[in-house]
Amino acid sequence: MNDPSLINSPLTLLVTQSAEEQKQLDLVFMQRAFALAQQAEQHDEIPVGAVVVHQGKIIAEGFNQSIMLHDPSSHAEMNAIRQAGKLLNNYRLLDCTLYVTLEPCPMCAGLLVHSRIKRLVYACHDFKTGSAGSAFNLMNTAQLNHQVEVHSGVMQAQCSELLSAFFKRRRKEKKQAKKAAKAATVTGKCD
Repeated sequence: MNDPSLINSPLTLLVTQSAEEQKQLDLVFMQRAFALAQQAEQHDEIPVGAVVVHQGKIIAEGFNQSIMLHDPSSHAEMNAIRQAGKLLNNYRLLDCTLYVTLEPCPMCAGLLVHSRIKRLVYACHDFKTGSAGSAFNLMNTAQLNHQVEVHSGVMQAQCSELLSAFFKRRRKEKKQAKKAAKAATVTGKCD
């Protein structure tokens, strides 16, 4: 479809403008998801944030709360999608977009398919458990009855840095705790 007459046609300009506007909207909504990820970090949770957008407006948001709530399913995506379903009074989130700072895990990817979310935008890849194409691809599997449109890389550097810094700090804290426990054991034996 390399027809030169289409380059400046009204339809082509509309699609191009529309794509550029969508990129700007994706950035705005991902910035909110990033703020929620920072909120998760303040609660000593893995810093992941998510928002659900319907008709150009944020209708639900969430951040990881698994540790705080003692609930392994309390991922950012789960929390946001549960809220959205209640708000829309529907378990189907047709015409909704989920923005999340980290590629969804298999559990959350399954939720996206079952909720019939239209579009997923995530910031950074998860090469260990990412289920939108990095480790697995549950978003566009022919065996499933719904496919999700996937976009990635929006605010990737900032979100990756937040996660890296969090896990670096956690490893340092564990190492210090182990060292302190060992010192306490040695001190306890000398008494």
